[in-house]
Amino acid sequence: MVALCKISIVLGALAPLSQGLATESQGHRCRCRPHRPCWPSHDKWHALNSSIDGNLAAVLPVAHACKEPFLDASACNASTAKSTDSAWRAAQPGAVQWTNWEAWPERNQTCYFDSSKNIPCGQGRVSLFSALVDKAEHIQAAVRFAATYDLRLAIKNSGHCFLGRSTAPESLQISTNKMKSIAFTDQFRPAGASPRQLGKGPAVTIGAGVNLKELYAAAAKLNLTLVAGLAHTLGAAGGYIQGGGHSPLGNWKGMASDNALEFTVVNAKGELVPANDYQNQDLFWALRGGGGGTFGVVVSVTVRTFPSVPAVFVDFGFAVPQGNLSAYWDLTRDFHSHLVAISDAGGCGYYSVSPQPQDTNGTEVMLLYGGFLFLNETQTDKVHKVIDPLTADVRRNAGPGSFWNVNILPQISEWIDMALKGDADTTGGIVILGSRMISRDFLTKSDGPKRLTDALNSISESAGAVGFTGHVVAGGAVAKSAVDSALNPVWRRTITHIVFGVDWNSTTPLAEQKEIQDRLANVQVEKLRALEPDMGAYLNEANAYEKDFQTSFWGDNYKRLYEIKQKLDPEGLFIARKGVGSEDWDDAGLCTVGKESRRMLQAPS
Repeated sequence: MVALCKISIVLGALAPLSQGLATESQGHRCRCRPHRPCWPSHDKWHALNSSIDGNLAAVLPVAHACKEPFLDASACNASTAKSTDSAWRAAQPGAVQWTNWEAWPERNQTCYFDSSKNIPCGQGRVSLFSALVDKAEHIQAAVRFAATYDLRLAIKNSGHCFLGRSTAPESLQISTNKMKSIAFTDQFRPAGASPRQLGKGPAVTIGAGVNLKELYAAAAKLNLTLVAGLAHTLGAAGGYIQGGGHSPLGNWKGMASDNALEFTVVNAKGELVPANDYQNQDLFWALRGGGGGTFGVVVSVTVRTFPSVPAVFVDFGFAVPQGNLSAYWDLTRDFHSHLVAISDAGGCGYYSVSPQPQDTNGTEVMLLYGGFLFLNETQTDKVHKVIDPLTADVRRNAGPGSFWNVNILPQISEWIDMALKGDADTTGGIVILGSRMISRDFLTKSDGPKRLTDALNSISESAGAVGFTGHVVAGGAVAKSAVDSALNPVWRRTITHIVFGVDWNSTTPLAEQKEIQDRLANVQVEKLRALEPDMGAYLNEANAYEKDFQTSFWGDNYKRLYEIKQKLDPEGLFIARKGVGSEDWDDAGLCTVGKESRRMLQAPS
């Protein structure tokens, strides 16, 4: 971050911002950019700064102090030491959690910590200015400013986004990370509800910048819990819940979006409005699963809370000696054949399929490991009824070093505390994901587990022994929920959500990056899609270059979502990569595109 008054110097020193940019042509609308006369003057930027109490900052990529012409050894060492700390990255307007979304390699604009100090620091996709807001009025002022001058707007909570929605080239950023309010109530009454209507029960209202570790800790002090995820710096009110929000408590109480009672939002007109069952119902419907950064800036969200309950926790690790891939994939097949029974018994959790050799007590093995929670349960014999058949099957192929444990947790908050040990997650690398949801019906077929395992094996071989994470976070209350929202309907049929990642390094040529992206989208993800073409991908953990993303992320809900988007934001002020309505814009969100361009944007380029 740099002082506002230095912005002219900064822009002059950066790699040319207008290099290679499309120009506005007949029939295409482009947003205002720094090289155009419409760009706000210094006086206008200073007026915005004054209107938000001095919280406007000019922004540089966080690695700028390590590069010419900004080289500062002391500042470089300090920022490098923090460069993999997710909490630090969440608080920096010039950073996101995955550094490929700070770069804009198509314009030769990068600023990586590990690249040569002589490589010029390009602004990339990092916003030029950030409104570091701490109250709703600040957000309103920033939104109105962006609308007045037709600026590209980016909304950043913690930057925990695999699709690149938290950054945008040449944009004004609204950073909500400082909005940390948390308020509990025993009986929440949404705005607009009449006095005669019953309240919605116990709930908590959180500011847009509250992360999950902060939220869980506050709830635990009151012996409460809630449906949320398991990453330190995931912003609970941001893209997480707006994308649906899966959770290890999902089988017990549903998706995070199922438990949202009200949002307070700054809309495209700069108005502060509630969205709930009584007011702005279309907006409320869209915010529960329609995707972050698309329908407005969420100021706060109110979600249900529940008493913290006991649970039975099963942790496991099954090892196969290095080189015996046949046994490893047989074990993986047998494991998947038991997931439906585990989910039906109330189990919810995560597992890792990891064919890469790992050292375990001096022996190289391949592991399948993870854990399941059975919420509001204290009878281990009930859990053993589904876990013992699983262990009996997988032990046929498991070797020394395997384990499984069944324990009672007096309070679920203890397990969450254990899962979030430490100060922050480790981020700061380059990664893109592939994912797909697998249905209950598929895994109950006689050949379902084998077909899924064969697909994972094939992907792993093509990607160099890639690992997978399985999320058994649906079933139960997720499947039974009657909540009408924008959440992809296939979540109600899902038994496991499979995710894997691929990466490259800061020196990988652009052509090779494109090859990796293309192979992920058109080869590897397709192996999972082919299993169940009518299923989808979880938009918060999906391929950033997903083909036909509208159907993958929202299924039959997309048509209504697009109509709501056009009604609430006809000028496209809020555009996020692979978000509702983004097909009307280029990948950077800078210029509108025609029908043929929309078609081409569906695949990596």
